[in-house]
Amino acid sequence: MNPEHDAASRRPEIIEKEISNLLSSGVLKPGQHVLDLGCGPGLYAGRLFKKGIKVTGVDISEGSLNYAIAQAASNGLEIEYRCLNFFDIDYSGEFDAVLQAYGEIGTYSDVMRDELLGKLYNALKPKGLLIFDVTAPPQKPKAETQNRWHISDGGFWRQGLHLVLEQQFDYPEDSVRVNQYVVVDENKISVYRSWFHDYTLNSIRPALEKAGFKIVQSWNDLTGTPFKEGGDWLAIVARKR
Repeated sequence: MNPEHDAASRRPEIIEKEISNLLSSGVLKPGQHVLDLGCGPGLYAGRLFKKGIKVTGVDISEGSLNYAIAQAASNGLEIEYRCLNFFDIDYSGEFDAVLQAYGEIGTYSDVMRDELLGKLYNALKPKGLLIFDVTAPPQKPKAETQNRWHISDGGFWRQGLHLVLEQQFDYPEDSVRVNQYVVVDENKISVYRSWFHDYTLNSIRPALEKAGFKIVQSWNDLTGTPFKEGGDWLAIVARKR
């Protein structure tokens, strides 16, 4: 929830620009029903509701949803929130659009990605839109794997004094990379791995077409930066056929 960095959620000013772009471009319209997939604490859902859009938010984090529900109640926002794994959704033709912001589709294997795209296809009304962003391949290969460590007295990973060891691994032949974090305190050692599958327009298009989608818009990010090769992100709007 720290508004000064993008570690877990994008900064408020970026989210505002993303919502503004989706509305001004006509991708989203007041009166529509949107599934906010990976809604977290409701940062997108609340803003969309205030623009006249009906929103259903889905996330696996009970803590994030508790915050989102409390914020909606205190601000009079009629948003439905559901604590679900993405792969447990079972909607059928209910939504005008699905929004999945901040790259989670790129964290799955090809098999899981295809399964999720199938579920999102089923969730959409005819000609409904899938709106998402994924990371793009870095333009310059890294000279070497970068290793870092730091000590924190409470922070992103846990409360109390702890040591964080970070290591990055790249698999350029598969456009895959992983950040590994070993978190150590006086009680335990935990290992966390964040996997990322980077995509280009040419590499994401076959997966979308296989699932029944056609790309109708692409940007370098959801704020609407015009698309050109070499961006850090790829934002896609795909229509259900």
